[in-house]
Amino acid sequence: MTRYKRADLSGIKTISIRSRKSNVTPEQFARPFDGRTGSFAEFAGSLPDVLVAKDLKALVRDILESRKDGKPVILMMGAHVIKVGLSPVLIDLVKRNIVTTVAMNSASAIHDVETAMWGKTSEDVAANLGDGRFGMVRETGEFINHALTEAHRESDLGYGEALARKLMEASPRFLEHSILAVCYSLGIPVTVHAAIGTDIIHQQPTMDGAATGELSFRDFRTLSECCMGLSKGGVVLNVGSAVIMPEVFLKALTVARNLGRKGGRFTTAVFDMNVHYRPSMNVQQRPTAGGGKGYYFTGHHEIMIPLLAAMIQTGMSTPKKGTR
Repeated sequence: MTRYKRADLSGIKTISIRSRKSNVTPEQFARPFDGRTGSFAEFAGSLPDVLVAKDLKALVRDILESRKDGKPVILMMGAHVIKVGLSPVLIDLVKRNIVTTVAMNSASAIHDVETAMWGKTSEDVAANLGDGRFGMVRETGEFINHALTEAHRESDLGYGEALARKLMEASPRFLEHSILAVCYSLGIPVTVHAAIGTDIIHQQPTMDGAATGELSFRDFRTLSECCMGLSKGGVVLNVGSAVIMPEVFLKALTVARNLGRKGGRFTTAVFDMNVHYRPSMNVQQRPTAGGGKGYYFTGHHEIMIPLLAAMIQTGMSTPKKGTR
């Protein structure tokens, strides 16, 4: 005999499935896609209207509506985005006038410069760390640090502008792959946000802390100004930055609101391979708490970002129902 009392289920009251609220119906299901005959638009339309796929479609609509209404789309990014080969995809979004501001950590700027100047980036850390050679490439440190020192001494340029101008002057073989240079040439704000001590160029003798700090501060003010437009529309994308850009964005948004731009109701989205605390709180949740939408997409950048970009481009070229 058991020692435990068990609930008697004979008195349970059941309900009909016809009256029960349900979240999924066959209309939301995915449709098989024939890659031999179908277009990408048909593939995008075949995705299920459920969970993250539904969120991704909604984000694309928000981006397109924001640009239609003249609202900003701010792209914030970490270095891994460049290391996995996504610069051409992001540059295309800039050229299509979808992305209106690019803000990156300073590691991203390093990869951007190395790619443009020498056609290679992403050092093998393990191979060089043991004997103290990690991060000691002379050309990278000299190019970036000298550009910042010169701009600090002679101009009012920010970090992103200073590097972009130097790249344009050098006109290297791979310049077309530089997000910095393309933004600068098109007049799109491109900002770089440094945390001193985090990057390889900070450990070299050409490093100037005053120049690095001042130019990064100028870029913080530029990003704060760009956040002024986040009211009743606009989108902020944080791709692959777990700490620096979420922290910088929260402060830049606070500056914009403190200076009188109290509006909300904009959209934020995080793209990363894992869920992190700061992007969750400082990008997805806190900025949109007063009215807005925040999304978090987990997955590899080299898959998710081309998918997002292709869906945006498809939405730009696909007429709405009832139009020709």
